[in-house]
Amino acid sequence: MAEIAYPAVNFETHPSRYVHWHLAVNGNVAVLSMKVQEDGGMWPGKYELKLNSYDLGVDVELADAVQRLRFEHPGVRAVVVTGGYDKVFCAGANIRMLAQSSHAFKVNFCKFTNETRGGIEEATAQGGAVYLAALNGTASGGGYEMAMACKEIYLIDDGNSAVSLPEVPLLGVLPGTGGLTRLTDKRKVRRDMADVFCTKAEGFKARDAVKYGFVDAAFPRSRWQTSVDERAAVVAAANPGAPDAFPVLLEALAPVWTDEQHLDYRYVSVRFDRAARIAHLTLRAPDSAPSASSATWSLRAWRELDDALLRLRVNDLDIGLLVVKATGSAQAVLDADAALGTQGWFGREVRLFQARVLRRLDNMAKSIFALVEPGNAFAGSLFEVVLAADRSYMLEDDDGENAVCVTDVSAGSFPMHSGLTRLQSRYPGDTAAPDRVLRHGGTIDTDAAGTLGLVTLTPDEIDYEDEVRIAIEERASLSPDALTGMEQNLRFGGPESMDNKIYGRLTAWQNWIFQRPNAVGERGALKMFGAPERPVFDYKRT
Repeated sequence: MAEIAYPAVNFETHPSRYVHWHLAVNGNVAVLSMKVQEDGGMWPGKYELKLNSYDLGVDVELADAVQRLRFEHPGVRAVVVTGGYDKVFCAGANIRMLAQSSHAFKVNFCKFTNETRGGIEEATAQGGAVYLAALNGTASGGGYEMAMACKEIYLIDDGNSAVSLPEVPLLGVLPGTGGLTRLTDKRKVRRDMADVFCTKAEGFKARDAVKYGFVDAAFPRSRWQTSVDERAAVVAAANPGAPDAFPVLLEALAPVWTDEQHLDYRYVSVRFDRAARIAHLTLRAPDSAPSASSATWSLRAWRELDDALLRLRVNDLDIGLLVVKATGSAQAVLDADAALGTQGWFGREVRLFQARVLRRLDNMAKSIFALVEPGNAFAGSLFEVVLAADRSYMLEDDDGENAVCVTDVSAGSFPMHSGLTRLQSRYPGDTAAPDRVLRHGGTIDTDAAGTLGLVTLTPDEIDYEDEVRIAIEERASLSPDALTGMEQNLRFGGPESMDNKIYGRLTAWQNWIFQRPNAVGERGALKMFGAPERPVFDYKRT
């Protein structure tokens, strides 16, 4: 089966353009209905999205809906995720799509769906709407993983519907969206029963699913809709929203390609050097006063960064290194950060969104170098980008104008997947170091930044250009596979959390298993799915 040659993916959409999801808001409860159009795949004619299975386009719409519910519908306090067809909730990721996709696409597809599921969990945990999964039919594979991202799961008890994770017995791969981890860490299913469940292709129907904790409740068909509606009303009533919340309509980003090498947003630009496998990403400081709207820099610029990262991740696989700069007024960044602290619900939601974007940056399978040069805007929230980088180079200029600014936002506003701040993660052997940095406060020049360990190297004006050039050329010449493994290990240090296991450990296993002949060889389980012949396995274990 030939691999799909797919065009560039656009991650921007709007409810008016949804093909596979329908969002209905009724007071403080919203219903997200998944009704996937079989012929509506991201790459028409390549596969059919049968049984409410999904491809990347389906998940792009879901991610958009989750984001819009937080900003555009803050009065919604419970979201019911359900299926739009009878007797099936979701069959998971489309197997034909996966079998025809490149290895890199499969891994990036799983990473994006993981982040979308994480967004659902964060909404519940961070005081947004509580998500409830109403499984009106069978939920298998990624469909059940989608349900597990919700706080509560209800399954229709009709004698046929079941929940399952059939990836191991049927496909020779792992559940790709955190299913194994959520069974044990989130739903607290016993390890031995999780073992039975994950090797039982047909899964568990209502009685056993409730008994062993795979769902929270089951309702008969005669009382299905009434029971779901009643439960959603109870959950919404127990989850009061912020009294100062108001709808914030998310404006379109509409980036422009000025030519094949330049992608420009209002505050973000990307210049591609494809021959060198490098992208130069520039963040620009605010150019207007802060406001409580989607046009304000604190929201708009970070949405642009998020969109650029997604495009780079999926559409530009040959780009191995991001060279990041920030330009403009550092004081304007600090003013924008300070304004969020006075804007109540809006400021809190924007800060939480910025934290999600930074975690997306942590998850990039690309090296990240930050260049701190005179006139930079690496202050406050933007300094977190320097802390997220694999390396940072700060020019020691003769007139001493080059400086950065670390503020209290680095003390906890942007937790990593481990729960640590980036300052804590930066100094694993020196627990007092973050406090020293925060006490220093204010403008930090190159000498002080080097002494505090806030940047990697501080070359002077004679050596800076050559040292940076050599470092960039060297990085671009190294094995991308080895670099991905190295960076994932180094970026995901500290205590282990459910997120760490999903984004660090699971991504590593996917990178390996998705290339093994038992899964993707000519007679591998993923390639043979649906064929009359059985897959052929090499039974040696390593």
